[in-house]
Amino acid sequence: MGAAGADAGAPVPFQLEPALGDRGDHLVVEFLRHLQRHLRGKLLIIWDGLPAHRSRVVSDYVRGQRGRITLERLPSYAPELNPVEYVWGYWKHHELPNLCPKTFGQLSYHARAALRRMRRRPTLVAAFWQQADLFV
Repeated sequence: MGAAGADAGAPVPFQLEPALGDRGDHLVVEFLRHLQRHLRGKLLIIWDGLPAHRSRVVSDYVRGQRGRITLERLPSYAPELNPVEYVWGYWKHHELPNLCPKTFGQLSYHARAALRRMRRRPTLVAAFWQQADLFV
């Protein structure tokens, strides 16, 4: 899971999970809590139609936040509108192009290092939003 902040100077929250599986909705709630701990104020979450995003557990959690979290869903089959897809694409082609980790731990280590490098380039995150053609 990942998030691309609309504020180019903001950190890019990130959580790497091997697979969401049956606990996906609980992992999404954990990630939302993570965002709330690290980002002040109200949050606008724009995400795709992953079943975990639409789950009752997630809906109940968001409702319990009393307006601190607002959810907007992207249209189905529209990855070009999702800025996080541009993060993944940038990783694949520029940050981790020939990486072949042997363990999930190695993948996590290299992915986090790539994010730290990306955080030092705030115009890069802004470019992902521009490419997605979303304005918030």
